[in-house]
Amino acid sequence: MKKVVVLTGAGISAESGIKTFRDADGLWEGHDVMEVASPQGFAKNPALVLDFYNQRRRQLFKVNPNIAHQSLVTLENHFDVHIITQNVDDLHERAGSAKVLHLHGELLKARSMGNEKDIKIWKKDLNQGDFCQNGHQLRPHIVWFGEQVPELENAIEITQQADLLIIIGTSMQVYPAASLIDFIKPNTPIYFIDPKPNVNTGHYDTLKIIEDTAVKGVPIVVADLIDTKL
Repeated sequence: MKKVVVLTGAGISAESGIKTFRDADGLWEGHDVMEVASPQGFAKNPALVLDFYNQRRRQLFKVNPNIAHQSLVTLENHFDVHIITQNVDDLHERAGSAKVLHLHGELLKARSMGNEKDIKIWKKDLNQGDFCQNGHQLRPHIVWFGEQVPELENAIEITQQADLLIIIGTSMQVYPAASLIDFIKPNTPIYFIDPKPNVNTGHYDTLKIIEDTAVKGVPIVVADLIDTKL
């Protein structure tokens, strides 16, 4: 069975009603990104950072997967589909996707400040005074600016095996996630679904751009792939 690797970004979640973290002015809910998405910001004002992610977590319970998420599940009936997402929500999993790798962490998990491998499922507010069993404060299981991306090597390995790459709802400007396209095998077909695609088409002879939203573009691409069998 041929392997389809799907790289998703904020655009696919936005159509479920999830606010994209970074607005046009570069602020996240009125905050400078370094205030709410960096180790320095957390050290300076942990209450602010915890509240920021608590609000995101509460919002997540009010939204549902959309037809783009669901179409990718349908694709699994015909191909070996691996999703690599920059999103921290669980909409791919809730839609039913079986193989999902989160590059930037997961909103519904928390981890110990004393042991980054001590990760817990966390579906309620996370507050100061919430400790791991060894007495360390818990923090959001999110990859902040300046931190390593633990799943990057796994993402590269998956991408290298792709027979086809689909990019959905991402600017391809955030690194290292944006670099994954450079790890595909030569002549691998690429579908890029985004209403405002930002990619140098001259670098990729096999690139097909679908200048549309995820909700409109993904079902069309999925139907085409199923019909043509690659």
